[in-house]
Amino acid sequence: MHFLLRIFNFFFGPERTHGAMVCLLRIVGCIPGSRWFLRKIYAVEDPSLEREVFGMRFKNPIGVAAGFDRNGEIYRELSAMGFGFVEVGTITPRPQSGNPRPRVFRLGSDRAIINRTGLANKGLDYAISRLRTPHDGMIVGCNIGKNTITPVEEQATDYLKAFRNLYLHADYFTVNVSYNTTFKEYVPQSRESILEILQPLFEFRRGQDQYRPILLKISPDLPDEVVDMMTDIMIDTPLDGIVATNATTSREGLKASARTLKNIGQGALSGAPLTKRAIEVVARIYARSKGTYPIIGVGGLMSPEDIKAMLDAGATLVQLYTGVVFEGMSLVRRTCKMLVAETKGKGADEQTSTTEQ
Repeated sequence: MHFLLRIFNFFFGPERTHGAMVCLLRIVGCIPGSRWFLRKIYAVEDPSLEREVFGMRFKNPIGVAAGFDRNGEIYRELSAMGFGFVEVGTITPRPQSGNPRPRVFRLGSDRAIINRTGLANKGLDYAISRLRTPHDGMIVGCNIGKNTITPVEEQATDYLKAFRNLYLHADYFTVNVSYNTTFKEYVPQSRESILEILQPLFEFRRGQDQYRPILLKISPDLPDEVVDMMTDIMIDTPLDGIVATNATTSREGLKASARTLKNIGQGALSGAPLTKRAIEVVARIYARSKGTYPIIGVGGLMSPEDIKAMLDAGATLVQLYTGVVFEGMSLVRRTCKMLVAETKGKGADEQTSTTEQ
């Protein structure tokens, strides 16, 4: 399937290719027995892969990052293809079409993607229609944000509306306060503006019978002192964890020509150029929080080795997007096999050490 999508991408571009893949998986999902077949091809199941996080059992630590399944249309199929969890969204209260096309660009030489979709999605009501049925043991998170046309002073209302209405249909929530590809500036960065968004969510959750973890998604472009501030917010409030990181606006060190980048223009970059910074941010959060809070590591994870490095840096779970675009769904299977082999290798070493003693 990955080979066919690469051909499609050559002729039609990355956004239409992604749309074709979503459509294909939706069709496949309607065929009886198809998810069983996908699991047989892609999924690796082993007790050593399981993770207990947020009081939930993840079948493995590798998830799908927000943006891949914007509207909650293929999370069942993605789960069948071996992912331990799926984060849908970003979901905004009202539908929004985003920026004019073309708005997604592939940089093959850099193994990166630049996008300025502007959080295009079908809105809250559509997402609820896709998520309201039982998830059958799958873990599905919702990434929520504000509508582009919503004034900054009213943004907390948008987050609360999405959170409140999706509360019974998601297993956890990610509050997206990182870069919005509609704008050049960032939103929001001060402690006060973050708490203005989070406090109404905490208050609503207190009145519910069921507990839904709340995470904060941050940008890799934040200065280290702001990353520390975000970590302190996690420590000082009922926030359950951090998702680090989103895409970057940096163009430093790219192989693509200046002319190519100028023609593409504005947008957030994801992929291999982000690997080093994303791992640095996760390691910084882990150290400051003394490893006592869950961190979902995302950004530039293009190989099993990248994923292992992110987990070693302190990530409890990881998420993939651009890595799957370039490497295919087999990336999940290859990584899971590597993690299983590593666990069995450690077990054998420990047994040998015990025997020698």
